[in-house]
Amino acid sequence: MLTHIDPDNRPTMVDVSDKTVTQRTATARATVIFPDDMMIAAGEELRTNKGPVFDTAIIAGVMAAKRTHELVPFCHPIALEDCALSIEWGADKEVVIECTTRATHKTGVEMEALTGATVAALTIYDMCKALGHGIRISEVKLVAKRGGRRDYQEPA
Repeated sequence: MLTHIDPDNRPTMVDVSDKTVTQRTATARATVIFPDDMMIAAGEELRTNKGPVFDTAIIAGVMAAKRTHELVPFCHPIALEDCALSIEWGADKEVVIECTTRATHKTGVEMEALTGATVAALTIYDMCKALGHGIRISEVKLVAKRGGRRDYQEPA
């Protein structure tokens, strides 16, 4: 059942006024894959003329997570208590971004975590596109969430 549809089948914001305030956390992951022929040194910090790539992507991801309600219709404004991004090299020429958000609120922070991870990935693309446009952003997904009606953990 879709929650953002009213009885007249029109889009609406979900009413959370009767929900209980609880500690909410969510972790999302995005992967950036560089083409094999791209001249980058996997495993090292990337630096372009625009600056340090991973550090800039972390800042962009946090900024985006805090502004999710301005970007995604019907998201409730949430005062995040924490937003942490990690960016690490995974497999050869693959960068794994994880964004974890936390708030004490009546609604979850999954969208904030997904937005943070996605914008960090977009920032890496933007800062590295001069090296080639074959960069791919792959598999943006929710990894885990706690608090609220039900918890979720990505299957192993």
